Amino acid sequence: MERSENTTGGTADMNADGKSDELVVPSTPANNDAAEASAESVEERSSAERNSEQPASGRTPSRKKPRSRGLHGVREAARKDSHLRFTALLHHVSEEALFESFYALKKNVAVGVDQMTWHEYERDVETRIPDLHGRIHRGAYRAKPSRRTWIPKADGKQRPLGIAALEDKIVQQAVLWVLQSVYEQDFLGFSYGFRPGRSQHQALDALNVALTEKRVNWILDADIEGFFGAIDHSWLIKFLEHRIGDRRVLRLIRKWLRAGVLEDGEWSRTDVGSPQGAVISPLLSNVFLHYVFDLWVNWWRRHCCHGEVIVVRYADDFVMGFEHKSDAQACLAALHERFGKFGLKLHAEKTRLLEFGRWAIARRRSSGEGRPETFNFLGFTHVCSHTRGGRFIVWRLSMRRRVTATLARIKKELRQRMHDPLGDTGRWLRRVVQGWLNYHAVPGNSDRIHGFVYALGRIWLRVLRRRSQRASRTWTWKRMRRVLNKYLPRPRILHPSPDTRFHARLKAGAV
Repeated sequence: MERSENTTGGTADMNADGKSDELVVPSTPANNDAAEASAESVEERSSAERNSEQPASGRTPSRKKPRSRGLHGVREAARKDSHLRFTALLHHVSEEALFESFYALKKNVAVGVDQMTWHEYERDVETRIPDLHGRIHRGAYRAKPSRRTWIPKADGKQRPLGIAALEDKIVQQAVLWVLQSVYEQDFLGFSYGFRPGRSQHQALDALNVALTEKRVNWILDADIEGFFGAIDHSWLIKFLEHRIGDRRVLRLIRKWLRAGVLEDGEWSRTDVGSPQGAVISPLLSNVFLHYVFDLWVNWWRRHCCHGEVIVVRYADDFVMGFEHKSDAQACLAALHERFGKFGLKLHAEKTRLLEFGRWAIARRRSSGEGRPETFNFLGFTHVCSHTRGGRFIVWRLSMRRRVTATLARIKKELRQRMHDPLGDTGRWLRRVVQGWLNYHAVPGNSDRIHGFVYALGRIWLRVLRRRSQRASRTWTWKRMRRVLNKYLPRPRILHPSPDTRFHARLKAGAV
């Protein structure tokens, strides 16, 4: 291991200034004990080493052996020295790690260009994994192109998805664990996307607490256009070289980036981007945005702002809150310039500046501008409001467009199941509805979740009435309600209030 040199021009100074604050407070350099104490005192949390106590791994289902404890040493070294470069990491991609990686994969998913399923591979796994391990360490491993498929988005468009070959998934998962041991010590607190121990609801909690407890008057709701397909490979490798000095690991990453995609039997090369769906892509995207956005925005809000600034990012979707409109406008202009330097740009239709916050309702009412605008983040529409006692609150309502799209997909599936036994359809529908409620049943969203279940019941009733002419007469709403009560879960709020859960996490040191 060695200490890093400045290899990225304008980003190395921000690496040194990188902060580990959870949300909004002026923070201090990551991996610094005194800085940690300072940040903790502002955020009202007890002292904790945030990542060092995470377990090294789970256990392999078949072999029952834990992954190498050597990764614990990597985490400790990365946490103690934010400039340390790791020159020997590939030995952590051991046979045992590859076995564990294989058994951690989902078993029944679409196959890649190799047409190899998980179950087929398992038949000879005891010989296949040692062979794969040997090819990796002698440089004979070759990455296969991803098989491109398209999945529908809520707005009616389609998103490209890359399905990697099975062995590529196995190796990527093992390398992912190694890289996470390093970068989880560096990533900042306001970054939530695709990180172990972090979730969309934690990002939503953090945003809600910031909006209600901080001086936020303006919101910058931003989205990076075509982010996964626009990642510059050369910049990504430069960023990785800040911490990763093992050329063999970097060579593996280059192989995956350059493997290309196969669509309708035709191969095309990939000079930019990281395929969505690849195991390693979320971490690579976080590394890229860590240097392009996270460290930069932390530096910018400390040196260029006159008021308070909050940031919450989930993958390429982020929200910023500002005390002053002038700061918000200046930040938006600076972001355009910053992203342009690295081949990115903000989505023109999905990026906007709006008045939002504790005093927005009164100000807009007095000026005759109507209610404050709303913004969407992680599937919820955020709305300014007040409780009956006059306390400012932010309601989070399921986005109407996504609710409609979900109902349309369920309706299509119900029609295909029209003549299936009622019990089979009911049990399937219960799993679908429960999964939807597990995400959307947040405080303040009661009307939307009740409306969703009611609308679903009406759709199911219409499908049942189409079974036959007799069914159209016998299936009354009264009879349908009994079926719904039997099979569908009762719509109720499942999540605690965001401030309760957020502050509990801070108190536990889980940030």
